[in-house]
Amino acid sequence: MKILISDKLGQAGLDLLDTLEDVSYDMKTGLSKDELIAIMPEYDGLIIRSGTRPDADIIAAGSNLKVIGRAGIGVDNIDLEAATKHGVTVVNTPRANSIATAEQTLALMLSMNRFTAQSHASVGAGNWNRGDYVGTELYGKTLGVIGFGYIGRLVTARAQAFGMKVVAADPYVSVEAAAELDVELLPLDGLLAVADMITLHAIVTDETKEMINAESISKMKDGVMLVNVARGKLVNEEELAAALQSGKVAAAGLDVFYSEPPENCPLIGLPNVTHTPHLGASSKEAQAAVGIQIVEQVVKVLKGEEPDYWVNK
Repeated sequence: MKILISDKLGQAGLDLLDTLEDVSYDMKTGLSKDELIAIMPEYDGLIIRSGTRPDADIIAAGSNLKVIGRAGIGVDNIDLEAATKHGVTVVNTPRANSIATAEQTLALMLSMNRFTAQSHASVGAGNWNRGDYVGTELYGKTLGVIGFGYIGRLVTARAQAFGMKVVAADPYVSVEAAAELDVELLPLDGLLAVADMITLHAIVTDETKEMINAESISKMKDGVMLVNVARGKLVNEEELAAALQSGKVAAAGLDVFYSEPPENCPLIGLPNVTHTPHLGASSKEAQAAVGIQIVEQVVKVLKGEEPDYWVNK
């Protein structure tokens, strides 16, 4: 069984592959679409991250392809319909990097509220302007969590440790399940109206794409703060930039962008935006866990076993 790894994979995953006698692999990163199409017939499995986009053409070229493994949670870069049509199982690792993502969310929340990035740059430039960076506390604020899945719940527990009240919006979660975690479940418009800070943990669907836009922002409190470590396509970047410039949105902490790396993004460089280059899963622990788990999932499929995280079952 032969596996192609077309994006960088953590060493722990490669080490596991090296122990498997009946599996071989090649790691070839930075391939163009045409280059991928040319070599796909050689492989039974494909392991990717966010850089590779297996579309219908690439999947169709994999005449021996049985499984695509996404090292991470988001599968919006995979043509799931084409994979299903060709009988290709798609697996991912929805929980391997969840703690790292939750911690990145809190890091951005704290950085926004206390001007960490801006004051760091100011001191580095030789200034000592303490009065310019009077922040706000998380304590006593209401956090709105959009998407109350595993990561949303990890963020909730950490926010509650700071003394925040948490409300959530998620059509697939019951009021009772949220109440067990001391969280009030609200319709989306209700959450937008009461939250001092909003954090996104939804997946991209036809319903959620660009859900943060001029209309939804108009329903938010004046001076609201927004964090996005989920997917850039949840946000209309031009309309969020306008709200940041007007002051309707006081600040944003963004780890993800509509296109990555961002090109001509109106959010880059705004003084009230803290931006990081998609670091949500970038901890040593998460990288190791993601690598190991995706190898385990892909190998299970290749051996005819049922994987734990089957996206297109």
